[in-house]
Amino acid sequence: MNTNPRQLQLLEEVRTRKSATVEQLAETLGVTLQTVRRDVQRLAESGLLTRFHGGVRVPSSTVENLAHTQRETLHAEGKARIARAVAEQVPHNCSLILNIGTTTEAIAKALLDHRGLRVITNNLNVAAILSSNPECEVIVAGGVVRARDRGIVGEAAVDFIRQFKVDIALIGISGIEPDGSLRDFDYREVKVAQTIIEQAREVWLAADHSKFNRPAMVQLATLNQIGRLFTDAPPPEPFPALLQDAGVICTVAA
Repeated sequence: MNTNPRQLQLLEEVRTRKSATVEQLAETLGVTLQTVRRDVQRLAESGLLTRFHGGVRVPSSTVENLAHTQRETLHAEGKARIARAVAEQVPHNCSLILNIGTTTEAIAKALLDHRGLRVITNNLNVAAILSSNPECEVIVAGGVVRARDRGIVGEAAVDFIRQFKVDIALIGISGIEPDGSLRDFDYREVKVAQTIIEQAREVWLAADHSKFNRPAMVQLATLNQIGRLFTDAPPPEPFPALLQDAGVICTVAA
């Protein structure tokens, strides 16, 4: 589904509260109960909300991510701002690795006017996007293709990426927990991402505000392994101190 601004606000309100009643949402959003019920119905059918007796909550599984089509529409405007901010900092004539995720796909779109790029990726969506740029050489990792998001995972992808040393790794993440750990859902994807970090001279993390305090099962890295963070809103507590202690440069995309 295509979420409209009101529905995105509704999702953010539920996420902030952990759970909410229809009455609370109607009062906060300044709309009728009927409008909220209609939005909740659509969001629940798309898997973006879970209904229970008396209210709704955001699905909070630590073992499975939202579907790719759902993640594409969530916080799309914020991801676009992040992508533009990243692209402004990526120099021409450099080498990059982009991993799996809708935010890295947004970054690929923002890099379409760059010159002299050599990009390695385990994301077929990123490869398809950047192949439209004649000034960009795209190198695709081998491995198992996940049908749900066209990400490439597995030991073959790990071995392939170990051949390279790039200027910048641009990575996305599913969650950043209050202990400073970066987490994801699929251990096979995590193993590839860990290799990407090892094979980069600089590591830039792109994560919209919904990733803070979001749990996921598998630890990918820690903030100490990241050089820069690009996000779309000021990080909540306790992350400002964690970022400072880790020496991470944080850019909030306007």
